[in-house]
Amino acid sequence: MVLIEDPQVKSNRAPEHPLPQQQFYSIEYPGYVKEASVPTVIHNLGGRVRIDRAFKRMAPKTDSLLELSFNPENPFSHPIPGDVVNTNNLLLKVTRRRRKLPNEDGEIGEYKAEVVGVITKTARFRSMADFQYLPDMNDSVSQLRLAMGKMDVDAVSAYRVPPAEVSEGSTTLGPSTTDAGTAMEIDPQLLSGNPPPTDPLTSPSTSPPENLRLFPPPLFSRQTIAQGYNFKANSASIITTVVDEETGEERKRLINKMRWKGYGPASIMFSEAQVPLNPPEAVEKARDQANAKLMERLHEELLCSVTDMRLQLFSERPIWTRMSLFNQFTALESREILNSKVMLPLVCYVFQDGPWRDTLVNFGYDPRVDNGARFYQRLYFRNANHPILRPSVTTRRQDRSNVNIHIRTYDQAEDRKNSHIFDGKTVSKETAAFQLCDIVDPMLHEMIEDPDDLRETCDERDGWYSSHAFDRIKTVLRHKFFSVLEGHPATDDECRNLLVTNDSSSKSLLHRNQKLRAGKHNMAKGALRPEDAAAIRLRATLDRNVKSFAGQRG
Repeated sequence: MVLIEDPQVKSNRAPEHPLPQQQFYSIEYPGYVKEASVPTVIHNLGGRVRIDRAFKRMAPKTDSLLELSFNPENPFSHPIPGDVVNTNNLLLKVTRRRRKLPNEDGEIGEYKAEVVGVITKTARFRSMADFQYLPDMNDSVSQLRLAMGKMDVDAVSAYRVPPAEVSEGSTTLGPSTTDAGTAMEIDPQLLSGNPPPTDPLTSPSTSPPENLRLFPPPLFSRQTIAQGYNFKANSASIITTVVDEETGEERKRLINKMRWKGYGPASIMFSEAQVPLNPPEAVEKARDQANAKLMERLHEELLCSVTDMRLQLFSERPIWTRMSLFNQFTALESREILNSKVMLPLVCYVFQDGPWRDTLVNFGYDPRVDNGARFYQRLYFRNANHPILRPSVTTRRQDRSNVNIHIRTYDQAEDRKNSHIFDGKTVSKETAAFQLCDIVDPMLHEMIEDPDDLRETCDERDGWYSSHAFDRIKTVLRHKFFSVLEGHPATDDECRNLLVTNDSSSKSLLHRNQKLRAGKHNMAKGALRPEDAAAIRLRATLDRNVKSFAGQRG
């Protein structure tokens, strides 16, 4: 196939002209420029040498910057920064010829345009000018600044801090002092008068007042580009009326209707006398947001006398850990209870410290007055050798996908339903948090059920057990837990030998509680009472002093 171009179409094309290879540089000067003012513009930009360095082909980044100063003679005038950027613009030269008399068509002139070259670099001043503050140039500090710029060594050496202005009956101090007692210490050689006394606080009346000026900083603002804030009201904010309970005054205020509302359970410290009887008021108002069917199981069915082991919750067992409670439900039900944020605070409260720390306790039940609550005490320790690393986003997404795929199988899995139980042979997690009633290991079960070594009153650290009995339970549980974690369950004989070794070795109280923390502390995790901690610190200080005194005498 042969293509033949139409001669008429070819004749209608614009003429082609060769592109000149001459390169030009452009400066977008933020001001009016006339032919007579070109030298002034070049001077304000730092001179011809500075401009050529900025437009150099392989100029470094620090040299490819221009500074425009509208008052270059004043060193306190802050310049405007400009950037040199690469461009692909054409420089067009337009020539106009005027006619004295218009021709027959009425035209009074003739225009001619031609491309002169290519503009490969352009200097642009898009930044805002900094705040300008020009001090009095006749001031001595201004003269010192000019002398430093000119490298005038004689003028710099001759500079002295001028004295304060003294009028009749009053003395005006400079900005560096507020009174004679707080005068700044200045080198006596810089003062024009007599040097100050050695101790100005003892003789403030003889201290010569100085007048040290504070001149503008190199920069007032680091922001050079204007930012569009677009201030407007939050679309999620609504106007509400708030009444002051004391004065009864009504006020209008904006409330974010989309803000997160936390429905935390009622919580108390071990030292508080009363236990909560009802959920908090904010939680009670949100009762209608809870799933009615699940709330019925938590609040009604679980509070009645039920013989089914799967439903013996707050009726037969008034204290639960979160894991043991969630194991009584399916995975979907547990997820809904956890995500609702309202169901659990409606049926239970929590302790912030003590033997039942972070457990879910039935409203009105006080384990501190019932020694049967010792079976619900919580033991917690973690594997210090287990690295705690945050999984990547991909890993978390894959885990969620696997959970969604195997959700039905996971509901029927025995390891999930028994993950809160410790039998001394199997373990399903690497962090131990067990209630004593969930420990079914024969040796530990016998130690837990032993009623011989109990307290008459509940203790903040050991609960209803004595310190000796509770430490023995923790020692055996820790040894058996980590032995199972390592793959070889410990035998009862190993644990008995370990108890004999621990009983024979005398552990000092300081070694047992070597990590002391001030302020609120949880004695159930090994912290001391404040008075005991103070006694230990005092004893340690006395021992150090005795050793130091003995070393000095030796």
